[in-house]
Amino acid sequence: MTQLRDSDENWLFAYGSLMWDPRVNVAERVTATLDGYHRSFCLRSYHYRGTPESPGLVLGLDAAEGACCRGVALRIGAEDWPEAIAAVRERELVTDAYREAVLPLRLSDGREVMAIAYVMRPDHEQYAGGLCAREQARIIAAAVGGRGPNRDYLYNTAAHLAELGLPDPELDALAREVRQLSG
Repeated sequence: MTQLRDSDENWLFAYGSLMWDPRVNVAERVTATLDGYHRSFCLRSYHYRGTPESPGLVLGLDAAEGACCRGVALRIGAEDWPEAIAAVRERELVTDAYREAVLPLRLSDGREVMAIAYVMRPDHEQYAGGLCAREQARIIAAAVGGRGPNRDYLYNTAAHLAELGLPDPELDALAREVRQLSG
């Protein structure tokens, strides 16, 4: 598995539900920017926000030239790292649709760190990149999985980004469309 070099600096990059529901002990949270990727509803969810019969959509980091993704860098204390990274891997690598990568982040306080991020594998069968916003909204409005309605995942992520001062206009527009479809 991917390793960070300095055990005192164990960082994860959160761009979706890890921001608002990390389920691990976090020593420090700092808003951060990752270049070369964008946040996208590009992963069909068979477990957490959908089923094999009615997949939902969840966020992935999709590589794109000139793109950047703003999210949260989570520093995990050295004493918590082994348990935390095992839990995050169990959660994020459930179907191997993501690959684990160590990538450079720019923190809002000026620091630059290396962090583990979960990047979408476009060759994976669950990859759903390129869906139009209307199709994404239709899927998200209808899907429900083991962690609840797909729309709650979207709403929580958009709300959390807004609270952090990191608005995502595409996510906000998608949330409005899903609300209209959901009645």
